[in-house]
Amino acid sequence: MDRIAPFGITICGIEELAGHCEAGASHVLSILDPAWPVPDAFGVYGEHERLELRFHDVIEELPGTLPPREEDVARLLAFGRDLVAEPPEGAHLLVHCHAGISRSTAAMTLILAQARPGLPARSILEEVLHIRPKAWPNLRMIEIGDAMLARDGEVVQAAAGAYRRQLETYPHLAEQMTQGGRGREVAAARGAYERP
Repeated sequence: MDRIAPFGITICGIEELAGHCEAGASHVLSILDPAWPVPDAFGVYGEHERLELRFHDVIEELPGTLPPREEDVARLLAFGRDLVAEPPEGAHLLVHCHAGISRSTAAMTLILAQARPGLPARSILEEVLHIRPKAWPNLRMIEIGDAMLARDGEVVQAAAGAYRRQLETYPHLAEQMTQGGRGREVAAARGAYERP
């Protein structure tokens, strides 16, 4: 597939950050739990632009959690918009969350959907899954971003397709995600998406 963004792309979890310091990330989107310390690995990354967002990996309002909010998604989209507007030579965007599965893949999906408004969301999710095969994008972030980008539910439906693909390979995830308060994602995978 042709590159769908004018910059290199990396998606990873905290434990993998040290292994990507040689990738030459010019821009880093760091998504952390609210009380988590800044990862030490950034000390060896050299000069880079970094946006840090803090919220939990949840899709519903749950006691003791801070879910992703519109302002968080607006900030990550602005970060991506600035990068696309004037990408430096050799630009490389690294997006990480704790495991590199949910918040980071949702963020990258939205940044790419914004960068390529004419590209079907399904193609964007396919690219994210190619980069990060275990992707399970955070549905709340996808819903907020889909609305902000005026994609009329297209990105949400593409995310549902990604969940379906993961459940075909790893059926045990259905129970795990449902018990973790993410039953709407499982329902979406099964064609029963419900708006919040």
